[in-house]
Amino acid sequence: MVMTESLFDNIINTAQDCVFWKDKNRRFVGVNQAFLDFYGFDSADVLIGKTDEDMGWHSDPEPFKQDEERVLSGHSTYKVAGKCFIRGEERDIIASKRPIYENGEIVGLVGSFMDVTDVTKRQGLHEREQIMYTTEQLRRYSYFDRILDECPIDEMLDPLTGIISRKYAIGFARYLITEEIPFTFAIVDLDNFKYINDNYGHHAGDVVLSEVSRKLAEYVGDDGITGRFGGDELLLIDLKIIEPDDKKECLEKLYGDSEVLRTHIAVDEHNLFVTGTVGCASFPSDAVTYEDLFSRIDKTLYHGKSRGRNCFVIYDEATHKDLDMKKLVKQGVYTNMNSLMVQLGLETGFENKLRSAMSLVQEQFHIADMYYVGRTGRMHSVIDSNIDEDVRDVDGVIDDEILKVSNLEEISDTSPKLYNALRKHNIGSALIIRIGLNMQTDGYLVCADQRNSRLWQEDECGILYFIAKSLAAHIRLNKDSMPE
Repeated sequence: MVMTESLFDNIINTAQDCVFWKDKNRRFVGVNQAFLDFYGFDSADVLIGKTDEDMGWHSDPEPFKQDEERVLSGHSTYKVAGKCFIRGEERDIIASKRPIYENGEIVGLVGSFMDVTDVTKRQGLHEREQIMYTTEQLRRYSYFDRILDECPIDEMLDPLTGIISRKYAIGFARYLITEEIPFTFAIVDLDNFKYINDNYGHHAGDVVLSEVSRKLAEYVGDDGITGRFGGDELLLIDLKIIEPDDKKECLEKLYGDSEVLRTHIAVDEHNLFVTGTVGCASFPSDAVTYEDLFSRIDKTLYHGKSRGRNCFVIYDEATHKDLDMKKLVKQGVYTNMNSLMVQLGLETGFENKLRSAMSLVQEQFHIADMYYVGRTGRMHSVIDSNIDEDVRDVDGVIDDEILKVSNLEEISDTSPKLYNALRKHNIGSALIIRIGLNMQTDGYLVCADQRNSRLWQEDECGILYFIAKSLAAHIRLNKDSMPE
């Protein structure tokens, strides 16, 4: 049999591995059908004459470039692990390459690769040994029992956390609705998860996700399942907790003695305090379709976020029906500051300006009152004129423009007067902003919440900072002063 061009095409295009060949400048000359199918191309025309860097397939293209330059110098590589982007998702691959010779000269290279993402995930799942569900546990539910006859359990579990993956968790919820089986559906969003990744690394983020997922699965137990919706969002499906009072009790324990949320998680030498925000609703009392039910939990989740996070919200038709989702999601710092600028500009006098800003602070921060401290160290309320407390040691606790106090115990030793004054008015956490410009301090704003462990967000800090600097500018421009 003679190797004709037609025969070569037939062989190369029936191969299951993705095969490609390039010229000596690393530009694509041709690819096989498996390669086109992998990237979703109809024709090789989109990549002929281009390099990997031109196609943008690698988050870090340098190792691939060095690898191919080595091949073009006469070396061969075999099953080298790497990563590439396919339809926006980074996949694990292993690739082999060797030089192409013509008349004794290297004129290009030929290579092949295969996608090993799913294999890598399954291996990683076993290596981590965090598998939160067994086949026997899941076969108790008809939905999973049927699927397990055709699908190994490894494919149903999230490779990082060991809980149910998004596809099968949502499928289970849809199945329960189809079978008219009542259940409570909740979404858990870990607070400030990006901060953990950015400041402690993605390994720390993985540890936190895995640990919270484990605790949540153990908390739900045999009453339902937990799943990973994506990123830092987890799902909870409970077939036992249906009534409003039962849901309230269940979620209160989730944030309390169970140590699932509002918990410390050790990562290397760090001890991270982790909280989450939960939105939940039930079938069929709150919605009778999956789309409507998910809309309810999504709406309550964002309502919880707008209240300062680190809390749960149970859907109630009378309370939440008319919540504007777009307003909850899109209400931004610019919009709030623009509104503040208008309100502050309409008023004269320090106290009048502060009262005019209070309505927006109450709406956005969901707090009942705000306080200000003058140069003499007396703390006054914006709402209640009878409050007058000695907090002269506030200077001892704040050495920057902003101080976030998630738990008042943090300042009990350094500023006992401030601590006692806030405790007297049932305050559990506070956000303190310096009023002043440059090195001169006029006083402080204290935004307080009765909840312990409130996580103050960057947009909240931005709004309070804007108010404080506006008041400081007013004092200087109008030769005004803060009330003592």
